[in-house]
Amino acid sequence: MTKSRRPYLIRAIYDWCCDNGHTPHMLVAADYPGVVVPREYVQEGRITLNVSPVAIQNLNLLDEPIWFSARFGGRPFDVQFPSGAVLAIFARENGEGMLFGEVEPPGTAAQPPVSGEPEPPKPPRPGRPTLRVVK
Repeated sequence: MTKSRRPYLIRAIYDWCCDNGHTPHMLVAADYPGVVVPREYVQEGRITLNVSPVAIQNLNLLDEPIWFSARFGGRPFDVQFPSGAVLAIFARENGEGMLFGEVEPPGTAAQPPVSGEPEPPKPPRPGRPTLRVVK
């Protein structure tokens, strides 16, 4: 079973933002299963989180779920969310980063086949591969 590429891309864009002196932010779907965020800061089912090293403590991008400690309105809060809930990660200063567009279906990358037998390989999609420009 192929692992999701989303956690790898999140880590890469986060590192890129920090290495270039930018402030990394994540847009998270607050209604996704397993998301723990302060609900009073959720707007239209989403929350934008400043995940810069100076704004948070103990960031863990290596394991699922992503988690860290932060202060919201002066109160400490332990935030956690699956990488599938991340809709975008970007630099606050210039908006550059990656927009995923939609959440990842929960558990799709980690579930074994129902029958216990390996899944047959999927045939390649016809036509040219498509890439999307992210600004």
